[in-house]
Amino acid sequence: MNTVIKTNKAPAAFGPYVQGIKSGNLIFTSGQIPVDPKTGNIPEKIEHQTHQALQNIKGVVEEAGCNMSQVIKMTIYLTDMNDYDTFNDSYKSFFDNLSSNYPARTCVEVSRLPKNVKIEIDAVLSSK
Repeated sequence: MNTVIKTNKAPAAFGPYVQGIKSGNLIFTSGQIPVDPKTGNIPEKIEHQTHQALQNIKGVVEEAGCNMSQVIKMTIYLTDMNDYDTFNDSYKSFFDNLSSNYPARTCVEVSRLPKNVKIEIDAVLSSK
């Protein structure tokens, strides 16, 4: 049986999808873009967008009763691979501040993302 995960610590879905879903011991987040769930604001710089998208993922993860150390895989979508190094620095800093291991990761360039943001991130984690 699947359980829907819904939180106000991440932006509400603006399409026919849920923020996250738990299936057995696995939790899947929908892609999170860098929208501040309280204000609706989107930061301009890639490093700030990266941090906000990761905070949104963290909100869904915590609503599922887990923490970021349980994330086993992330997929990163960038609209400009020239942002990769700056994104990577912000990503590393986020996980280093949590004293958490890095998950497996894939990063791809895409032509466009919702609301014209520069980054979207989704995650898979284990609740065990």
